[in-house]
Amino acid sequence: MTAPTTARVIVADDQAVVREGIVMLLGLLPGLEVVGAAKDGEEAVALVGELAPDVVLMDLRMPRCDGVEATRLIRERYPATHVVVLTTYADDDSLFPALRAGARGYLTKDAGGDEIVKAVQDVMAGDAGLAPGVQRRLLERVGAAPVVPPARETPPDGLTAREREVLSLVAEGLSNQEIAGRLHIGAATVKTHINNIFAKTGVRDRAQAVRYAYQYGLIRPPGTNIT
Repeated sequence: MTAPTTARVIVADDQAVVREGIVMLLGLLPGLEVVGAAKDGEEAVALVGELAPDVVLMDLRMPRCDGVEATRLIRERYPATHVVVLTTYADDDSLFPALRAGARGYLTKDAGGDEIVKAVQDVMAGDAGLAPGVQRRLLERVGAAPVVPPARETPPDGLTAREREVLSLVAEGLSNQEIAGRLHIGAATVKTHINNIFAKTGVRDRAQAVRYAYQYGLIRPPGTNIT
């Protein structure tokens, strides 16, 4: 009989006491080996590049580079590494951006050791490692979601999911600082995304970016009804 694979894990959390506590807990759990710990998203991305772990247990609210952006970068640059969010926050504004960024699992910090081990094993097996409450919320959200007509055509832009998210907020009229607050990322990161959007789509300013977003159905003009 083949022995179960030991998952190599990195922990990312900006609070030292919490981070050290999680590392200590994981060290007691079967099938997990902690190979590194990061104090923010930027350090987490760098450690993934250096250590090639199987899974990152990722906090969301961190300085410099938050958990959502770090998740997006890890999945974009190191697709063999999976991300399981481990956070205090279970609200929709935290959950859905993390899943859109590529997180395969989502747990809150009241999760027990067995739940963490199961989530890690699930994502390594190609499944979703979601807490039961998160699964219910996803089902409710899918059931309540309106049917949206397809975009006019496929955008020939190569925008990432986060860049499209930023573009839709630009089209809603939000400033860089407001977008940063909405997505829990730095204003400098927002500016970088917008520069990338301009370069990829060929637009020169925010007004053209808004037209582009409407053209490709990334946002619906005010007063438009869904039919």
